Amino acid sequence: MKNNNTPLRIDIVSDVVCPWCVVGYRQLAAALKQSNTDYEIHWHPFELNPKMPKEGQNMREHIMEKYGSSKAESDASRARITEAGNEVGFQFHFNDDTRMHNTFNAHQLLHWAEKQGHRHELKQALFAAHFTDNRDISDNAVLADIAAEVGLDRSEARAVLADQRFAREIRAEEQHWQQQGIQSVPAMIFNERHLVSGAQGVDNYLNILGQLAHMPD
Repeated sequence: MKNNNTPLRIDIVSDVVCPWCVVGYRQLAAALKQSNTDYEIHWHPFELNPKMPKEGQNMREHIMEKYGSSKAESDASRARITEAGNEVGFQFHFNDDTRMHNTFNAHQLLHWAEKQGHRHELKQALFAAHFTDNRDISDNAVLADIAAEVGLDRSEARAVLADQRFAREIRAEEQHWQQQGIQSVPAMIFNERHLVSGAQGVDNYLNILGQLAHMPD
């Protein structure tokens, strides 16, 4: 990398119910490790389904309705995602009861966790809670439990969710990224200038990192 002491800034816009967001992050993390890149990651909120009701929806039904896909196409997509997860050490456990959840409160909790220095840990825990353990991450009690599992105060987490103190900030940040043209996730912005969309694969991320290393400041 460049001979300076400035770490590579990586802003990642994502949702915790987006499978390619966790796969893409894991691919990027592997590339960063292989390239010995000095970096700092900043997570930002995006809601795939901002109008999702509180009770959520069966994931297969949701995908078939949203994209007009058949059950066979849904099964094939799940198989691709599961394989991609296995390649980067993440387990997807899809089943007929897997649900899609509203993530607005999860994003509020992540915003609060940032102030405690635990946003990254909570983000990874939420990915695992949703995709690996099939926990209801729209349930405030479940969210507070997950916060406690990464070292945050459970009672304070419940209070944050109960009074919705960060609702305005999350809406504003979501709107900011939409105004920047972000319509799908994951979206990764390197050094606040170079946008890369989707899960690109470890090799492609290595190439991107190599190109960034030789770009002038």
